[in-house]
Amino acid sequence: MHREPGGELLGIGAFARASRLSPKALRLYDELGLLPPAQVDPVNGYRRYRVAQLERARLVAWLRQLGMPLARIRDVCGLPPGPAADAVAAYWARTEADTAARRELAAFLVNHLSGKDTAMETDTGRTPAGERRARRRLEIRYAALSDTGLVRESNQDTAYAGERLLAVADGFGGAGASAGAAAVEALRRLENFDGGALRPGDLLNTLADAAREANRSVGEAVAAEGETGACTAGTTLTALLWTGSHLALVHVGDSRAYLLRDGALFQITHDHTHVQSLVEEGRLTPEEAESHPQRALLARALGSGADWEPEVGLREARPGDRYLLCSDGLSAVVPTDAIQDALAGAPDPGQAVRDLVALAHQAGAPDNVSCVVADVSLRPGP
Repeated sequence: MHREPGGELLGIGAFARASRLSPKALRLYDELGLLPPAQVDPVNGYRRYRVAQLERARLVAWLRQLGMPLARIRDVCGLPPGPAADAVAAYWARTEADTAARRELAAFLVNHLSGKDTAMETDTGRTPAGERRARRRLEIRYAALSDTGLVRESNQDTAYAGERLLAVADGFGGAGASAGAAAVEALRRLENFDGGALRPGDLLNTLADAAREANRSVGEAVAAEGETGACTAGTTLTALLWTGSHLALVHVGDSRAYLLRDGALFQITHDHTHVQSLVEEGRLTPEEAESHPQRALLARALGSGADWEPEVGLREARPGDRYLLCSDGLSAVVPTDAIQDALAGAPDPGQAVRDLVALAHQAGAPDNVSCVVADVSLRPGP
C-alpha cells in the first residue's frame, strides 16, 4: 500500500478487489469522469485510489447491478444522499414500468416458442368455429390531427386513424410529404386483415412484413419525385393495429407511442436516433440529449437505404387505456408531464388531439405536429 499526504492509496488491482469493480471498468469510469483516481503515475500511467473512494466505487457497482446507464450514475453520484435516493427510486419505478410493458410480449413469445400460443380474439367476438366467446368485448374510439405548425411552410407529417389502424409518419427531405403518405398508405391494407384466428407470432410477422413493404413504397415515392442518394428523403413510421383484444405495434424512427394507464404515462417505443444510442452508451445524459445539435439524426428510417429491422410489439388492451401516437413536433417541444396532463384531462380523443396540438403551438411549434389518440372501452350491449 502506498501512502501520500492526506491518506492511504490503493493500487488499481487492490482497489478493484475491494470495490468489486474490474480494472477495465475502473479505467472506463476514469475516462468518463465518473470515478477518477487520486493519482496517476506520469511515467507508466498506473492508477492509485484513496481508500475513501471505496464508498463511491461501491455505489457505482450497486447502481450498475440495477442496470442504470453510466450517464445517470454520474448524475446520482453528484447528488446529496436525499435527492440521490429519490433519483434511484424514480429510475427503478421507470424500470419496473418498462419491464411490465414488455412482460405481455414475453408471455406470448414463451407460449409461441413452446407451441402453446393460441388464437387471439378479434372484435368479432367469435372463435374460428363461430362460437361466442365469454370474454368481455372491447372497442376503440379514436381521433387524428395533423398541423403544419408555426414555422414550416408545408406539412410533411401524415396522421391516420381507422377502425383497425392508427398511424403517424413524419417525412423528411424534399419528398418527405410523399414518403410519409406512402408509408401510411402501404399499411392501410391492414384495415382489412382477417378477423378470424390469428396467432401472436403470425401477427408480429405480418406487421414486420408490412413495414418492409412500406419501406419499398417510400423508396418508390421518393424516386418518383427525383430524389437521389442515401437519406435524402424518407419518413418515420409508428403504427398500432387493433385486433379486438390487443394492440400490435410497429415502429421505425423517432415518432413515438405512449400509453396512459391508471393515470401514469409510459413511452412504449424506443427512439431510433444516434443521440439516443449515445445516451444508452453513457456518453450523453438525457438532459444533454435534449439540446444536442444532432438530436434529430435518425438511426433508422423508411427510405433511408440502410439495413434495419422494425420494432414490433404486442400489448393487451384494458378498458380505460388511452394511447397516443405523435411526431416529434410534439414530443420534442412539449414536456412529458404536460403531455400527460393533457391526455388525462381531455374527455375524449378529439379534444385530446386538439389540446396536444395547442400545447405545441404554445411552445412555438417549430415543426409539423401530428397526434393520434385512441381510447379502449367496453363495448355496450349484451
